[in-house]
Amino acid sequence: MHFSIPETEVRSDENGSTYVAYNIHVNGVLHCRVRYSQLLGLHEQIKKEYGNNVVPAFPPKKIFTLTPAEVEQRREQLEKYMQAVRQDPILGSTEMFNSFLRKAQQETQQIPTEEVQLEIYLSSGQKVKVNILTSDQTEDVLEAVASKLDLPEELVGYFSLFLLQERGDGGCTYVRKLQEFELPYVSVTSLHSPDYHIVLRKSYWDTAYDSDVMDDSVGLNLLYAQTVSDIEWGWILVNKEQHRQLKSLQEKGSKKEFIRLAQTLKYYGYIKFDPCITDFPEKGCHVIVGAGNNELNFHVKLPSEQMKEGSFKVTRMRCWRVTSFQVPVANGTANSSSSSKCDVKLELAFEYLMSKDRLQWVTITSPQAIMMSICLQSMVDELMVKKSGRSIKKQMQKKRLNGSLHRSDSQQAVKSPPLLDSPDPSREQVVKLSTKLSSVSLRGLSSSNSASDISGNDFHGNYAFEGIGDDDL
Repeated sequence: MHFSIPETEVRSDENGSTYVAYNIHVNGVLHCRVRYSQLLGLHEQIKKEYGNNVVPAFPPKKIFTLTPAEVEQRREQLEKYMQAVRQDPILGSTEMFNSFLRKAQQETQQIPTEEVQLEIYLSSGQKVKVNILTSDQTEDVLEAVASKLDLPEELVGYFSLFLLQERGDGGCTYVRKLQEFELPYVSVTSLHSPDYHIVLRKSYWDTAYDSDVMDDSVGLNLLYAQTVSDIEWGWILVNKEQHRQLKSLQEKGSKKEFIRLAQTLKYYGYIKFDPCITDFPEKGCHVIVGAGNNELNFHVKLPSEQMKEGSFKVTRMRCWRVTSFQVPVANGTANSSSSSKCDVKLELAFEYLMSKDRLQWVTITSPQAIMMSICLQSMVDELMVKKSGRSIKKQMQKKRLNGSLHRSDSQQAVKSPPLLDSPDPSREQVVKLSTKLSSVSLRGLSSSNSASDISGNDFHGNYAFEGIGDDDL
């Protein structure tokens, strides 16, 4: 997650007194507005619990009213403080820190705590309506959805909630994975747009864990629906013969066999991102990035119009970082401390072992840079669990806080998606990936790594997990 405080506002409290509000953004989107005193209170709590040696430096109090220059200095210091706390492996995951952000988010959006109905989408487009509280955190909502679907508790951790945006061209964009420090209802309603939805999707990468999910009928249906959806979107490459085999399995109702066949297809289990820009192999190249199989896959269009494909393995990345920078909106002002509007640009940069003795930075400029970073981190987490010999099933089971939720909702079955060549009429306007990106045609690409491919797969030597996961900058 990328935390920033790009701006401040002068606001009035209920007594009419003015104060400076610091706008905390997560992934370039406003999460909450807080006062200096609120952050100071959080700092004192953390210091009391963990001691002075662990807690980052906090900007000191001032006796007199701050000048504009001092407000800007404090803004920068508070931003560094929030980033340092979030990056800390202990402090950044504490309930103290997360609850502070959840409460601040709810107060900023002025949404009272009350029972509401929230729609959660499945990959098939089916909606699941759950009764929750507006103050329920991400894990609470995930548990409510699992309960509604009758998904066993031991499988809940295999799935996550994602924020998805429907675009005007009929496509969709995975914005981010919902985190423990936010309230899903507040997050989606505060965007004030019907284009945003919360979607349930599997949260692991290793296809070996599909077997755990498929042992349960509900888990099987969820995984099957996601696989069909990914094929329909063109995320999984299917030739005519494979399509015929898949259709035959669908008609027979052989869901497990359908998934097993899909597992052998190229890009199974990948998440595809919107077209963006990279500096590899040349600056200004258009690229389609996919995340899966412990790698970032690139389909690059060079300035010469030549297409190249290659992969960057996460085990060969020494580290990565996400940075943001502001670009003033046309006719706006350059004063970042005012209420002027700015576009926030995000970049993901990773240092990659190109050959035995050569490291190189590769940069991707994309609004989905944070989502890419989260994908990389979760891949590393899975690999580390596997390397340590721990059980992925135990790792997937999230810690419960004071027991699980018990809702009075009736259960809802997961519906099977339509046959591949008989799409749901409501989805006829969906533009598949291959069509949507017709200006960057990938049809000429080979599934093998030719000499012209961009790939780290041809290089020799093992690379240790060194410095991985520095994605919270």
